[in-house]
Amino acid sequence: MTLLQVAPGAEDTQLDVLAALLKAAGDPLRLQALQVLGYNSFAVLELAEILDMRQSGMSHHLKVLAKAALVEQRREGNTIFYRRQLPDPQAETGTLHRALLERLDAQDLAPQVARRLAGIEAQRAAQSRAFFERNGGDFDAHDDPIADYAQYGDLADELLARALPEGGDAALEVGPGDGRFLVRLAGRFRQVAGLESSEAMLTRARHRVADAGLKNVRLILGDWPQAAPPRQFDAVVLNMVLHHLPTPADCFVTAARRLRRGGVLVITELCRHDQAWARERCGDQWLGFDEQELEGWAQRAGLRLLEIQFLAQRNGFQVQACSFVHADDAFNP
Repeated sequence: MTLLQVAPGAEDTQLDVLAALLKAAGDPLRLQALQVLGYNSFAVLELAEILDMRQSGMSHHLKVLAKAALVEQRREGNTIFYRRQLPDPQAETGTLHRALLERLDAQDLAPQVARRLAGIEAQRAAQSRAFFERNGGDFDAHDDPIADYAQYGDLADELLARALPEGGDAALEVGPGDGRFLVRLAGRFRQVAGLESSEAMLTRARHRVADAGLKNVRLILGDWPQAAPPRQFDAVVLNMVLHHLPTPADCFVTAARRLRRGGVLVITELCRHDQAWARERCGDQWLGFDEQELEGWAQRAGLRLLEIQFLAQRNGFQVQACSFVHADDAFNP
């Protein structure tokens, strides 16, 4: 009889990994932390406030979760943010890891946790809104070193044209800024809405729409998604907006809910970078995103990647442009 040969220590290593995951998942507070991180990335102090505990205790729980490969760190300037680590399909614990996150996502947050989470998100949104109110009139000077609209606007337009060559009935742009892309949307869709949280930026968009003589564009002052029109859209567009939003992951879920079957989400966004000065100068809440991060959020929202393109780097920044459609749709790019 031939005995199964196992590399020395291999079985112990696999059991250690499994034990670490089960230990991390065996504490209700750590499970709550994983639930919260399903909504966004947070710093230790933010998580401690959301879960109503001391920072030292929160740091200990995050260390246990990190050892189990359930969370990972990401430095944004001088602050370290924690986010969920996606399951590794090749790992022994990959299936269990995925099942755990799916179970947590299917369960509502405790009411008091949800209230404190909403408070943190409201603080972030207020900071972003205040920046654009202060700098809306001169935002081009802040944004120009980072991204050139002439390039990413053209790319977003091309992705939209390939995904919806016949245009459609209605489109929504979140954060239209000075309204340049609204002009393009107005030529492709019968009705267009622009949702802007800053009065200063909305004023610029109004001037653009009026100068272009557009009669099919409606501008709305308010936060996404609360103030968005209660209707379904053929297209939702976010041009260089995601890194200003307090909850970028939620944006995919809310966009998916506002899209008709076969509708398309188009996003232009900064790739991940390490230039922390963009926070102060440009009001950025996040230093870009990995393409895998965007696609992961899209998949969780029931969206399928259609196409992704990259622009050449500009002063150390790179822009990615992506289009997504509902995963269960029969559309073939």
